[in-house]
Amino acid sequence: MAPERVITTPAADAPETGPAPRPEGARRIVSLLSRRESPVVAVLVVTLLGASLFVDMFATGRNISFLLLSIAAIALMALPMTLIVITGEIDLSVASTLALSSATLGVLWEAGVPIETALWICLAVGAGLGALNGVLVTVLGLPSLAVTIGTMALYRGLAYVLLGDRAVASYPRSWVSGARDPFLGVEGLPWIAVAVLALAVLFAVLLHATSVGRSLFDIGNNDEAARFSGTPVRWTKFWLFTLSGAVAAGAGVFWTLQYGTSRADTAFGLELQVVAAVLLGGVSIFGGVGSILGVMSGVLLLGTARNALQLFGLTSEVLQIVTGLILIASVVAPNLVARVRSRRVPGPNPVPVTGSTDRPRTGEQS
Repeated sequence: MAPERVITTPAADAPETGPAPRPEGARRIVSLLSRRESPVVAVLVVTLLGASLFVDMFATGRNISFLLLSIAAIALMALPMTLIVITGEIDLSVASTLALSSATLGVLWEAGVPIETALWICLAVGAGLGALNGVLVTVLGLPSLAVTIGTMALYRGLAYVLLGDRAVASYPRSWVSGARDPFLGVEGLPWIAVAVLALAVLFAVLLHATSVGRSLFDIGNNDEAARFSGTPVRWTKFWLFTLSGAVAAGAGVFWTLQYGTSRADTAFGLELQVVAAVLLGGVSIFGGVGSILGVMSGVLLLGTARNALQLFGLTSEVLQIVTGLILIASVVAPNLVARVRSRRVPGPNPVPVTGSTDRPRTGEQS
């Protein structure tokens, strides 16, 4: 009798083995930690705790109010700057727009224009300055970096033309003190902080929950593809620059009333802090990536670090060095996070099965 033949199944039929998938909770934690804004949020929490514990007078209501007032203008200008950088552009003229708006307010007030009317005129001037940037970038096709470096010098020069070396400091006391008033009498919470928070929520909804926001990311990733998909790339960038100018003018009005004076050298160099806060918040300088949460965390982190160092008695030169180092770190840190994310080991992919599983394979008995 012939020996019985043993039929074996192919190795391909054996179940595949591989690394076990992470639990759902672990995957969510890894995804959260790998977000570009996660490092700045974590550093912000550590900085706030460390400053509260080890820096005298930091956690007082008076100092917190001073901190929030000092970063209010930066936070305002950082919101539209975030949208602009996400599209792959930049606006370095925001601080000069602030200064020119402040100088305009001073000239109008000295000319006898009611301050209520002068405020609206300043906002219109700021929007016009931003629109000029938008025309040069979108209509003439010039690079925004070169354009806004030029208008940064132009707008600052116009501020000196209006005021020269003198200052206007005769604003109504009620308006000056009102700019620093606490919200609903809460110590340490100026009303401007609540206004900035409300604007941040609006910008976050616009960026992350609307088709307009998705189009900004599309433009930053590939403006040609966005144009072919029907996105009005030029008009979008034009209105973003116009919005940036208007918001910078609003920041200029608040800055003027907060300090009670208009000067041509107001907010000199402040654009460096705005850009540093935006990049520190995880917005890619190349466009296509960013979030409002990260940017607001970057603004607060930058202001907290400078405030704590001031309480330690450090000079303005040292603070400028720290700002430069933070700006460098804001570019390096997100790239490190991106590298960590790219090196994550993906879970096993399911292998699709084609054909009927009831069909006998070669070597099997029917």
